[in-house]
Amino acid sequence: MTALPPLREVIAAHGLSASKALGQNFLLDEQLLARIAAIAGDLQDHAVLEIGPGPGGLTRAALRAGARVTAIEMDRRCLPALAQLGEAFPGKLQVVEGDATQIDHDALMGEPYAILANLPYNVGTPLFTGWLGGESWPPRWQSLTLMFQQEVAQRIVAEPDTDAYGRLAVLAQWRSTAKLALKVHRSAFTPPPKVMSAIVHVVPTEQPDGVSARVLERLTAAAFGQRRKMLRQSLKGLPGGLAALEEVGIDPQRRAETLSVTEFVAMARALTK
Repeated sequence: MTALPPLREVIAAHGLSASKALGQNFLLDEQLLARIAAIAGDLQDHAVLEIGPGPGGLTRAALRAGARVTAIEMDRRCLPALAQLGEAFPGKLQVVEGDATQIDHDALMGEPYAILANLPYNVGTPLFTGWLGGESWPPRWQSLTLMFQQEVAQRIVAEPDTDAYGRLAVLAQWRSTAKLALKVHRSAFTPPPKVMSAIVHVVPTEQPDGVSARVLERLTAAAFGQRRKMLRQSLKGLPGGLAALEEVGIDPQRRAETLSVTEFVAMARALTK
């Protein structure tokens, strides 16, 4: 294992502090970081994309696991610390300065890859839904191992007829498997956030036949946009929505949170036709 200074020393040496504006909270416990990297599976000589590495805690865990890491960081203050980490792992770390929401990740990586990230809270959900979207499937990414606020993580893995179940659960589960792999106490971070966090692990599965991802996205947006209303009300503005309900045999008096992922897929298939 490559000998590196403790992360606290790295932060002090480079005068770093977590930026509230960038949604940063640093993880410094290297045993915990190694556990998070291990959730992604065998990383030996695998390509890994990391978003928002900050001072490089999770980055060093992935590198120690044998990964080839490409890290996107928009906070220029962190670049010198990441450059030093790259020197400790020659040829294994590429750092790209920029906004991860504005970069084509597939083009950047150029090969199948895993995504591993302690996502900044303010961009976590948009990035996640972007990775889950698109008509092309399976995706170039092979797995997602991501830190979220615990509330968001629970929404991703939620089951029907629960308070947490909604659009995010359907989009995450209709053509992939999602599990809550690890809960992380707020005290593990510097500075401690106001909320608890959790790691979600997602692996793509086979896409159901005859279903457009764009149609499913529009369907779930309409259905959960007025989640306390009956489907006959929430879907009346979606072209073909009420006819799809009838075709699939779903009671229009039901509410969106009572529908299973399979039922949403069946409706999206009817709408796609």
